[in-house]
Amino acid sequence: MSDDGLVTLASPHPVKDTLDRLAASLTARGITIFARIDHAAGAAAVGMDLRPTELLIFGNPKAGTPLMQASQMMGIDLPLRVLGWQDAEGKSWLTYEDLHWLARRHRLGSDLDPAVTALAALLGNLTRAAVAG
Repeated sequence: MSDDGLVTLASPHPVKDTLDRLAASLTARGITIFARIDHAAGAAAVGMDLRPTELLIFGNPKAGTPLMQASQMMGIDLPLRVLGWQDAEGKSWLTYEDLHWLARRHRLGSDLDPAVTALAALLGNLTRAAVAG
């Protein structure tokens, strides 16, 4: 994790395929996908170019609600989001906000450490699986 709280993973797959893999894993675990936003398609719709860039928005109220009960402003960062994007060299990446960083940002109490750690581990495992070769 960097100082800005973002975690970025390289993917050997195209952006769309990487997010398809992540979406399938989320769905298989009963995690709701609320939206998938294709920023490149949005740019093309207004006559502008943008390398492949897609945002996947997902969550589970059972996991997120306790965090928002502790700090309602956590709702600005929930549901969770993962950005798939392609750099200028054509390499694909996944970027998401580190859950521990978000917990510090929203001053969640130590009583939520187990929940934050479990959610962070799940997100880490799912994103690493999505970028696996």
